[in-house]
Amino acid sequence: MRVEEKLYTLRYKRDERPHLSVKDNATCQKCKEVNGEPQPCILVCPANVYTWDGRRLVLSYENCVECGACRIACPYQNIVWSFPRYGLGMSLRYG
Repeated sequence: MRVEEKLYTLRYKRDERPHLSVKDNATCQKCKEVNGEPQPCILVCPANVYTWDGRRLVLSYENCVECGACRIACPYQNIVWSFPRYGLGMSLRYG
């Protein structure tokens, strides 16, 4: 089964308050210059949460599978990551 097919089995209860954010977009620009494009957070995210629009990192937190890989991969600790509030976020369709 491909990763995309597994991701389709997830359900997500959207929280109005994002559980992901970027501390400083200038740091993301610096990361792009040092590490190239795509940046490490974009490379490791299995759910395509991050995209680079040419000037800044755009987050689609509602796609997040809560693996935390982006936080670990960011060489500048520039991603603020926390679990969604209780009862919200990702859930597994088959338990």
